[in-house]
Amino acid sequence: LGDSYTIGTAIGTENSYATLLADSLTHHDSILHIKLDIIAQNGWTTTNLLNALNKENIAGNYNLVSLLIGVNNQFQGRSKTEYRKEFTALLQKAMAYAGGDAGRVMVLSIPDYGVTPYGASNRESIAGGIDEFNAINKEVSDTMNVLYVDITPLSRAAANDPQLVASDKLHFSSEMHKLWMKRMYEPALSTLLP
Repeated sequence: LGDSYTIGTAIGTENSYATLLADSLTHHDSILHIKLDIIAQNGWTTTNLLNALNKENIAGNYNLVSLLIGVNNQFQGRSKTEYRKEFTALLQKAMAYAGGDAGRVMVLSIPDYGVTPYGASNRESIAGGIDEFNAINKEVSDTMNVLYVDITPLSRAAANDPQLVASDKLHFSSEMHKLWMKRMYEPALSTLLP
């Protein structure tokens, strides 16, 4: 569940962290098959994702549900109060999709696009805003006892490594998505193994 990062905007879904994680997990001896469902679009805020999920008839008991959302809330200057309310609702939906098991839900922190050429002129302000939204999603995640994977520091490495930025100079490259996937892999594997 997510936004442009989830679908790999500028690099293709096949290079996104979600697809890379599914592919990596299928190489483990104990995991035979992974069915990956992605509900995300470029530009989505928490409101957009909630509206989409309310229209979907998502049935099933997913073994793992990930949620990365909020960068567009920050980018559009939307309120932190709205974000907290809608992020909480999204996390409740994610838990329902995981059969009510908080241990099968993984929240990823919001990457910091202020380190990209697009965000460079406003780097400190963007970083501060991202940190504020991440403080909210971390607090809500901790309260609901879900897995939390902090990928923001990894995203900030792009300030010194242009290979971690996609060709659109706003999103992150497949190399960055590989780093995020590696950060997610062990918690995801532990969740999926009996």
